[in-house]
Amino acid sequence: AIETFLPGARTIISLVFRELGTCESPSVTIAMNGRLDMNYFQRSCNYQINRFLAREFQAKVVNMPYSSPMELHKDRMALADFSQRHAAVAAGLGTFGRHNLVIHPRFGTRIGLTALITDLELDPDAKIEQDLCTHCDLCVKNCPGGALDENGKTDVVKCIKHSQPYGLRTDIGFWQQFANSPAEEQQKMFTDEKYWRLQQAHSIGMQYYCFNCLKFCPLGVH
Repeated sequence: AIETFLPGARTIISLVFRELGTCESPSVTIAMNGRLDMNYFQRSCNYQINRFLAREFQAKVVNMPYSSPMELHKDRMALADFSQRHAAVAAGLGTFGRHNLVIHPRFGTRIGLTALITDLELDPDAKIEQDLCTHCDLCVKNCPGGALDENGKTDVVKCIKHSQPYGLRTDIGFWQQFANSPAEEQQKMFTDEKYWRLQQAHSIGMQYYCFNCLKFCPLGVH
């Protein structure tokens, strides 16, 4: 229930932002930089909308995270308490595609989502009933981890292995290897590119190395 995030909450305001074309870059660094540019803009917009509603309508408003930080629970690992995708679909911003991402009628798959929760009671927009996905299966064919093989489900473990190769699993593996290595080898590990990439991924929060879901979907490219 949304009251978990804001007592007295009545409305979810869902917003969609167009992803930059940098997701097409063969350089994962450039692609991720474009994602961060959008993320910073998203945060700015959420902040300004929050302040506007509080100032003009004396509303109580909270901004919902689109990524980390999130509540972490041992029984469901990194599954967030709030789904931006489902909120967007319920708000009439799009429908789910074969890749299980939201497809916007104008921007297609190349979007970012944010949401705010408020105690204001606002009239809802109608859901989109039309299936916006063309079911071309390009997302399935171009998924390096085979994470979309089962219709209607994304295998998160397979996805993260390729999309976030320097995430928690790799971090744990690095330090396990470090603990079992002699001092001379430990020094070498600190000057290895793998360690540098781990540190960079930590500083970003979640560094993606695969954007194929967005890059190969033909919807909303032009």
